[in-house]
This record gives sequence, C-alpha cells and structure tokens, in this order.
Amino acid sequence: MIHYLLLLVGFVILIAGADYLVKGASSIAKKLNISDLIIGLTVVSIGTSAPELSVNIMASLEGSAGMAIGNVVGSNIFNFLAIIGIAALIRPINLKSSLIKIEIPYAILASAALIFVTADVLLDGKEGVINRSDGLILLLFFSIFLYYVFLSAKKGEIKEKDATEHLTKTYSVWISVIMIAGGLAALIFGGDIIVDHATILARQWGFSDNLIGLTILAVGTSLPELATSVVAALRGNSDIAIGNVVGSNIFNIFFILGVSSIIFPLPVAPESIADGLVAAAATALVLFFAHRGRGQRIDKLEGLILIASYFFYTIYIILR
Repeated sequence: MIHYLLLLVGFVILIAGADYLVKGASSIAKKLNISDLIIGLTVVSIGTSAPELSVNIMASLEGSAGMAIGNVVGSNIFNFLAIIGIAALIRPINLKSSLIKIEIPYAILASAALIFVTADVLLDGKEGVINRSDGLILLLFFSIFLYYVFLSAKKGEIKEKDATEHLTKTYSVWISVIMIAGGLAALIFGGDIIVDHATILARQWGFSDNLIGLTILAVGTSLPELATSVVAALRGNSDIAIGNVVGSNIFNIFFILGVSSIIFPLPVAPESIADGLVAAAATALVLFFAHRGRGQRIDKLEGLILIASYFFYTIYIILR
C-alpha cells in the first residue's frame, strides 16, 4: 500500500514542480519583453511535458529503458485519443489550417521517426536500440520545429490571440528564480520517487517496465496536458485545447526521447514498434476527423470514438 501512496505523492510533487517552473520562467520571459505567444509555444509546451522529461531522465539513469520509451509512446497515445476525445466531448474542436497542414503532419512525422529509430530489429536483425546518434537526429528535428514556430510568429502567421491568458502574471526576479529552482528540484525529486516505486509495483504485478510506462506513467505525466486542454475546451479556446496536445507530442518524441537516449542508449522491446504504430495511427485518425464532414473540426461523436479507441488499446496492451 505504501508504494501506491508514494507513487501518488510523486505525481503530486511532479505536477506542482512543472507548474512552478512554468510560472517562474514565464514571469522572467515577460520581464524580458518576450511575447505571450512565444512563451505559450515554448515555455508552456515544454512545461506541460516536463513531467515526462523528468521521469524519462530518471528512468534512463536507472537503466529502465522500457519505462522511458513506454512513457513517451503511452503519453502520445493518451494525448491524441483520450485528451482530444475528452476536449471534443466538452465542446467541438475547431482546427486552424496551419494545424491540419503543418503541425499535425509534423506530429505524424515524429511518430514515423520513432518507428524508424526503434525498428533496428526489423531492419538488420540486431537488437533494437535507440542510440546516441538516433537521439541527435531526434533533437535535430526538434530544432527544425522550433525554428518553424519562431519563424511563423515573426511573420505573423500565428496570431497573438493564440497565447495563453493565464501567463500574464509576473513576479519579482528573485521570486521567479526561486520558483524555477524549486520547480526543477520538485521535478527531479518527484520523478525519482515515481520511477522507484513504479518499478517496485511492476515487479509485484508481474508487469513489464514497458507496460507500466504505457499506462500509469503515461497517464500520470500527461495530467498537465489534460488539465490545460479541459480548461481550454470549457472556455471555448480550441487552439489551446488541441495545440497544447500536438506541441506536447512533438516535444515528447523529438526532445524527451532524444535527450533520454543521449544520456543512456535505450534498448527497444519488440512490442514498442507496435505501440509506435498505434501512436502514428492515433495522430492520423485525428487528422482524418479534421478533414471529414463540414469544416475543420472534431465533433462530440468523433471525440467519443477517440476515447473508445484508447479504452480498447489499454485492454489490448494489458492482455498481451
């Protein structure tokens, strides 16, 4: 029982740390006259993915490759099927042309890149591994995406109204620095607690590290994205509701997995390739829904289909 309680405590510390890190970094960015738009597309998207980054770094350092890969893939599947599905049930999501033409296809590219770097066993018959050179390639793709974001903002293709309204509050420099330092410390501490006790529970249940990463860790570390998208949907802000998820998925694969594999090469279980295919299919399904029917939107029925798909996928990975 103590391991369940400590796992919950770890998630609370992790999410609180991400929240303070975002607030502190956003405050300093505002004082440096960086626009809300850039803050939203960088600090916030990175901040909501900070739990995944923290858990993956700890998992990599402790040699739990299955958790590191499972956490990223599971988070991406949860983001596109469960979070977008829930947001669409609250209120139909309208998608901008740039999301359909560029950002979502780029998320599909991220899933394709994940499949490519995990498919060594299929390509050459050797043990699958995401090595440091693969990590550098993933980080290169992430830098290209960041360049696109800043270039689009500079050209005015992404309007200021897309920015997150809750980031306008500023604090003194010292308070901001303390919030950043405290947030980082909480991320490290919370991530360490989660990995340690998730590993113990995995052994007790007879589950693999990969399954724990795909389920408990994936859902737990995606809570910031879920909260952000639900609040945005309730406020009728479709851009944030889906943009938050798309940006997070791109960040998860290209940056988090890239950094994790550079710290320690990640051995790949055969089932991870199938999970990568599911992540790509989930992204493609959202893109398909955006194109069908009238307008570029995901309605409540399609949201229900996305949630049902996640439910059946969860049953599949538990039974396999």
